Amino acid sequence: MQDDKQGWNQFRRIKLDRKQLARRVKKAEGATQRHAHRFITRRIDNIRLVAREVAIWLSLVGLLIAGLGVQLYFGQQNYIASARGEGGTYSEGSLGQVNSINPLFASTSTEASVARLMFSSLYNYDTRGELHQDLATGMKIDDSHKVYTVTIRDGVKWHDGKTLTAEDVVFTINLIKNSATRANTSLRLTWLDASVRSIDKRTVEFTLPAPYASFPHALTFPVVPRHLLKDTAPSAIRESAYSRSPVGSGPFQFRRLQEADAVSKYRVVHLSANGQYYGGKPKLDRFEMHAYPDEKSLIRAINVGEVSGAADVSVSAVRQVKNSQTKIIPQKLASGVYIILNTQQPILQDKAVRKALQVGTDTKAVRTGLGGGVGALDSPLLPGQLFGNDIPVAPDPDIKKATAILDEAGWKMSGEYRVKGDQKLTLTITTTKDREYDVVLRLVQEQWRKLGIKVEENIVDTSNAASSFVQNTLQGRNFDVLLYELVIGADPDVFAYWHSSQATTIGRNLSNYMNQVADTNLASARSRLEPELRNTKYKQFVKQWLDDVPAIALYQPVVEYAVNGNVDSVLPHSTLVTGVDRYANVTQWTVQSENVYKTP
Repeated sequence: MQDDKQGWNQFRRIKLDRKQLARRVKKAEGATQRHAHRFITRRIDNIRLVAREVAIWLSLVGLLIAGLGVQLYFGQQNYIASARGEGGTYSEGSLGQVNSINPLFASTSTEASVARLMFSSLYNYDTRGELHQDLATGMKIDDSHKVYTVTIRDGVKWHDGKTLTAEDVVFTINLIKNSATRANTSLRLTWLDASVRSIDKRTVEFTLPAPYASFPHALTFPVVPRHLLKDTAPSAIRESAYSRSPVGSGPFQFRRLQEADAVSKYRVVHLSANGQYYGGKPKLDRFEMHAYPDEKSLIRAINVGEVSGAADVSVSAVRQVKNSQTKIIPQKLASGVYIILNTQQPILQDKAVRKALQVGTDTKAVRTGLGGGVGALDSPLLPGQLFGNDIPVAPDPDIKKATAILDEAGWKMSGEYRVKGDQKLTLTITTTKDREYDVVLRLVQEQWRKLGIKVEENIVDTSNAASSFVQNTLQGRNFDVLLYELVIGADPDVFAYWHSSQATTIGRNLSNYMNQVADTNLASARSRLEPELRNTKYKQFVKQWLDDVPAIALYQPVVEYAVNGNVDSVLPHSTLVTGVDRYANVTQWTVQSENVYKTP
C-alpha cells in the first residue's frame, strides 16, 4: 500500500511541459518517417525497379524466342521439300469409243490407252522412244540371227492372282496369228511368218523365216491370260465377257465400265491401282479414262475441269483451251503425216503428175498453218534415223516448176482447171474426220487449185461404230489421195509401207508402190544387223522414194497433252513412238503433294 502511494506521488511530481512534449512527438514522428522510408518506401522503389527489370528481361526473352522461331521456320524450309503424295484419282480424257477393252482389238485411242494401262508386254517404249524391258529380263540371238530366246520375270501375277508364264506369251501369239480371232490387223501381220514355243515357264523361243533386225520392236504386243481364254473359241473372244471385263498384269486393273451418256456413247473406264504390280504399286489409287466422241467434247471437259488431263488435243485446237489452270505439254510422235498417192489410180499412174504435186506442195506452209508446233518431215523416215552428210532431201516447193511439169505432160489449162483430151485433172482427197486434218486439207486444196487441179474431198467419220474405213478405204485402196498418219516407230524399218509385197488387201503399202530398187534396199536393210550397212541401204531407198513420189511427207505430228497444273503426270518434251507411251512412267503420276524432310 505504501509502495503504491509512493509511486503515485512520484508520477504526480512529473512536470508536463507542452513544448518539450511537442518536440518529443515531432522527433518520434521524424524517426517513424525515416524508418518508413528506409524499410517500406525504399523497398517499394526496389520492387518497382525489379519489376521494370523483369519486364525488360521478359521482353528480351520474348524477342529471343520469336527470333528463334523465325530462324527455325526458315531454317526448316531448307530441310523441307514438297513431294508428290500418294493416293487420289486421276481422270484423263481421250478420243474414241470404247467398244472392247481387250487389247487385241484396240482400234481407238481410248481403247489403246486402257490396254497400255492394264496389260504388260515383253518390251515397251519409254518416254524417249527407246525400247526397254518390261516382262522380259533378257534376250539371246543365235548365230543365224533367226532364233530369239527371251526370258521373262519370275513371280509376275495376273490381276486375279494367277502366275504369268511363258505359256501365256505363246498363247497370245498364236491367238493373234489365228484369223478367226480377228485381232488388230497390224498385230496379225507382224506375226504371220514367225513361230513361237515355250522352253520352260520363264523362257520363250521365237523362230523367224529370215534375219530381221527390227524384231525386238515386235515384242511390244500385249500379253493376255491363257487360263481365262483357252476354253473360248477364237472367233468368240471379241464378244466374250472377258473383252468387257478383262484381267491383265499391268499397273492398273479393271473395276467397271460406266455408261455416262447412252446417246453420245460417252463412257468412263474405271481402273484401280494394282498393288501386286512388279514395277511397283502406282502412287495413284485410281485411274478414270473418259472416252469422248469428238474433240469439241474433249476441249469442253478440259475447260470445265471435268478431267485432270487430256490426250489427243490437236495442235490446231490448243488455242481453244481456256482453263487458266491447264498447261499444255507437247509430245512428238515417231510418226509421219503423208499425202499418200494411189499409184494405181489412172491419173496418178503418171509419174509427172506425182512430181508436179511434190514440188507444188508447200509443206512448210502447211506446218505454219497448223500453228508451227509440228516437226519438219520430207521423207519416209524420221529425222535422225539416217546419219551422215549425204542424206537425201525432198526438192523445195516451186509452183512455176510444178505448172511447167504439168504443161509438158499434156495437162493444159482450160478455163479454171487442167484437161488432157477430154479428161479433167480431178483428184479426191480422202481422210478421217479430225480437226487437224481439216486444216491440212484446206491448205493442200488451196495449193493444188493454184496448179489448175480440181480437188474434191471425202471425209470419213471413224468414230462411228458402223464405219468400215479400214476394210472399204484402206484395204480396198478406194481413194485417189489419202491424207493419213503412218506410225514409223523407233526403228527405220518401213518395209510394211513401201515394199511391193505389201501392196495387197491385207498389206499396208497403201500407195501400191512398186519399184525394184526400193524393194531390194528395204529387204536388205531389214535383214542385216550392221548399223552402217543398214544406213546405206535406207539412204538408197529414200533417194528412190523421193524420185518416184508414191507419197508426199508433210510433217511429224505432235500430240498436245493438256493437264491441270496441280498434278504431276506426263513428261514435257517427250518423244513417243505412239501416244500411249506417255504411260511409261504412270506409276509415278500424282494428283496431290505433301511435305517431306530432306536429309541435311
